[in-house]
Amino acid sequence: MHKNFSFIRSSHITPTLFFLAAMLLSAPNQTQAAQTQNNSVEPTTQTIEYKSGQANLEGFLATPKAPSTKKLSAMLIVHDWMGIGEFTKNKAKLLASQGFVAMAVDVYGKDNLPKNSDEAAKLSGKLKEDRALLRSRIRAAYDVVAKNANVDRSKIFVMGYCFGGTTALELARSGAELRGTISFHGGLSTPTPQDAKQIKGPVLALHGADDPYVSTAEVEAFKKEMKDANVSLQFISYPGAVHAFTNPAAGDDPKKGAAYQKAADEKSWIDFNEFMKNKI
Repeated sequence: MHKNFSFIRSSHITPTLFFLAAMLLSAPNQTQAAQTQNNSVEPTTQTIEYKSGQANLEGFLATPKAPSTKKLSAMLIVHDWMGIGEFTKNKAKLLASQGFVAMAVDVYGKDNLPKNSDEAAKLSGKLKEDRALLRSRIRAAYDVVAKNANVDRSKIFVMGYCFGGTTALELARSGAELRGTISFHGGLSTPTPQDAKQIKGPVLALHGADDPYVSTAEVEAFKKEMKDANVSLQFISYPGAVHAFTNPAAGDDPKKGAAYQKAADEKSWIDFNEFMKNKI
């Protein structure tokens, strides 16, 4: 399979593109309105319990309410270091309203949400130090979706935010059959860069240009990793954006290193839609 390696630093946004993006998928602060303005596309949702080894995990599955005569594309959505919550659940509902079988996954375990950033650092740090364990946790969610009778197994995607971006990339590096992998302001490093040769499908990395938690050296090593493995990569960097730029809960002070930036949030969602074209 031919693979292409490309970088996109910035692009001109036409009014038409803005219109299409607004119609298709909205930014997180507009998600609620997008989900509720048309009850005919309101998805069906359920909590879903599954296991990874001895760990009990609890995800959130959203599916289109309207019956489909064909199998559907699926999206795994991986939480940031604070664990599964409304942010990723809303993303699942939003994508289900667009025709996906969408699952907000859990890699920490049922009833194991961190209460603060110190606990989040411990939980995420444990999994980042044990990539085999991290891969097994996200693989368990992949298997749940792959076994869903409504899912086209050739069209499974994974996307993740911050720590979830790291997790999404690890699932791809593990060789999972993925149609595409998307990281929103995710960590890019891995102890096993040689595993990139196992990646199936293209990768989209959406990055805050001023993210203090992902160094320039880490970015360059990631680009080299993808290039050496001949992975089709789009790497898009948003000027002035820091870590967590898609999440309003991150606040608005970039000096803290993590902050919401409306322009980068909206543009990254447009870039996500563009990446997904002709893949679903």
